[in-house]
Amino acid sequence: MFVTHLECSLTGENYAAGEIHNLSRAGRPLLVRYDLERVGQALSRETLAARAPGMWKWRELLPLPAGAEPVSLGEIETPLLPLTRLSSKAGVRSLMVKDEGRLPTGSFKARGLAMAVSMARHFGTQAMALPTNGNAGAALAAYAAAAGIEATVICPEETPPINIAEAEAYGARVLVADGQIDECGRLVGEGAAAGRWFDVSTLKEPYRAEGKKVMGLELAEQYGWQLPDVIFYPTGGGTGLIGMWKAFAEMEAAGLIGPERPRMVAVQATGCAPMVRAWEQGDEFAERWEQPATIATGIRVPKAVGDFLILRAVRESGGFAIAVEEAQIAAELAAAARDDGMLLCPEGAAVLAGWRAALERGLVGRDERVLLFNCAAGNKYPLEPTAPHIRLADSHGASV
Repeated sequence: MFVTHLECSLTGENYAAGEIHNLSRAGRPLLVRYDLERVGQALSRETLAARAPGMWKWRELLPLPAGAEPVSLGEIETPLLPLTRLSSKAGVRSLMVKDEGRLPTGSFKARGLAMAVSMARHFGTQAMALPTNGNAGAALAAYAAAAGIEATVICPEETPPINIAEAEAYGARVLVADGQIDECGRLVGEGAAAGRWFDVSTLKEPYRAEGKKVMGLELAEQYGWQLPDVIFYPTGGGTGLIGMWKAFAEMEAAGLIGPERPRMVAVQATGCAPMVRAWEQGDEFAERWEQPATIATGIRVPKAVGDFLILRAVRESGGFAIAVEEAQIAAELAAAARDDGMLLCPEGAAVLAGWRAALERGLVGRDERVLLFNCAAGNKYPLEPTAPHIRLADSHGASV
């Protein structure tokens, strides 16, 4: 195992890696640290190329100890897909989507929960819980079922029904609450303090970010050990953005990539944009967004514990935060499906809308290599059919 210790992301205080942890004493996320010189000696581009694709080929840069079996449901390497016709219409060089909807339970939450549940089983955890706007709850339920761990999921009323039903199908205890995800998180935290379960909320334990960072590891290899010029990422709790930024630094230290970095763009909806407001105001931390509302439920997060880490990554990369309207999200969802046969989730459509708005404002160039993240399968979300109904007895193939 190449893990050396855990580190408070705010104060730098060190914590032992062989123990189960939630937040640091400062109430901030803990980050896993590695002996990256040793990782570089053990891992090379050639070694990785010879391994079967998937999340667990990166074991030297993951925290699960050697010999410990992961809890896996088949976490594939997700593809990079071109938006060919949309790119052509916009007159841009390259517009690619990393389609995370191909993962187990249909979303990128599978990455983080596969890692967190694997570590929880390693530590002997018997019960886990989290608040969710949908996909994280389904992923926890599935991986906890595979691990033989009890799961409790607490979600807001606006959570898509398919996610609630999916988590229930995996045997989780699901509670639907009349509040927002951070308010559901309060209940999870209180239950954890009472000893009922381990709190696996976003960034309130160290390992979901380690699973999510594999997105960055994968795309570096997929881009020929370079990185795209700009990454647009749907940002709620921001685990993936934080994780990828961490992954890029680790890969450089291990000798896998050079110092070049993409500009990181945090995309939010205008109805819930705490990171955009904080970025525009130059704040280090983001104030809670009151009365959040957006159809992109995955980014309806009014308060994120890792807010300063999101903003730090955006600023260090020379990126920015941008908010998009609901009508823009709906329009881009329809455009990607119609023009390129790609049914994005609402959060993925928000990212596409964020890119288009940035292009119009001159924040991204037409010749830049742009990567968009689609975080879940689009057919997990309600779609309203508009097809006309016909009577077969009254219809003919030449006239319908």
